[in-house]
Amino acid sequence: MTTWTDRTADRPISLTAPSGIDRAAHHRLDEAWLAAAWSHPTTRVFVVSGGQVLIDETADGTTELVMTPSFEAPLTEAHRYFLGTDDDGVSYFALQKDALPGRIDQSARAAGLREAGLLLSPRDAGLMVHAVALENWQRLHRFCSRCGERTVIAAAGHIRRCPACGAEHYPRTDPAVIMAVTDDEDRILLGRQVHWPEGRFSTLAGFVEPGESIEQSVRREVFEEAGVTVGEVDYVASQPWPFPSSLMLGFMARATSSEINVDGEEIHEARWFSREDLRTAFESGEVLPPFGISIAARLIELWYGKPLPRPGAVAA
Repeated sequence: MTTWTDRTADRPISLTAPSGIDRAAHHRLDEAWLAAAWSHPTTRVFVVSGGQVLIDETADGTTELVMTPSFEAPLTEAHRYFLGTDDDGVSYFALQKDALPGRIDQSARAAGLREAGLLLSPRDAGLMVHAVALENWQRLHRFCSRCGERTVIAAAGHIRRCPACGAEHYPRTDPAVIMAVTDDEDRILLGRQVHWPEGRFSTLAGFVEPGESIEQSVRREVFEEAGVTVGEVDYVASQPWPFPSSLMLGFMARATSSEINVDGEEIHEARWFSREDLRTAFESGEVLPPFGISIAARLIELWYGKPLPRPGAVAA
């Protein structure tokens, strides 16, 4: 049995580092507390729109969310989401708007999670991923799934209630598995989705189906997409992925067959790579690495044993 040693543990998976924010869920139904928190001078607010926020660079070169005191925040009636408090007692809210506000100094810019998640501090990234996930859910679940009536927001953005039938609806998170599959020769299986650009390869992934364990899902997805059978499955880590509502569950998996037969619907091409194969392909630009924010890069690094080489890099 292989023991996986994470030799890149000093590089946390994006969006998973401790944020220092207490979500304080016990306050979400306390309207008096929420009103007091909103009006407090230390409270900070930012706007989320279409999965984007405003970010800005500070004088020391770091990047942060553009946040304002609540009394300077844009007006909104219902789409005000309480995100939690920090160790200093500062409360944080997100406002869902149809567009991001303009900035007088013009230095801030709009950014989504794929960019901002790599730049922001753990606190700001944690706040952003929470807000984006709520916004996605709110936009897609405006009507009651039981009776079709329009629902109303409650619990500071964390519940939608139906005034007709009384049903309560909660933010949705869909579990998805993502796996680095290796074979008896210690090669890794990477695939290219049909809509990806030429050369973009990453680990295989897919959604957990009803009545299925996550281990069963790993084996089914790998076989469906690449025709490879999988035996041993070891959990590694998870990552919130609100595009629009997933939780990625990362695994290392051991193949019991090596013949590849892609489905042609989700996966256009799949290949086995040795470490030397992957290093050469990355450095030459023949293969493009997965997006840096994704847990996929860390799963590949876990097998590779060090940070992945970049295109055009010179071998050490």
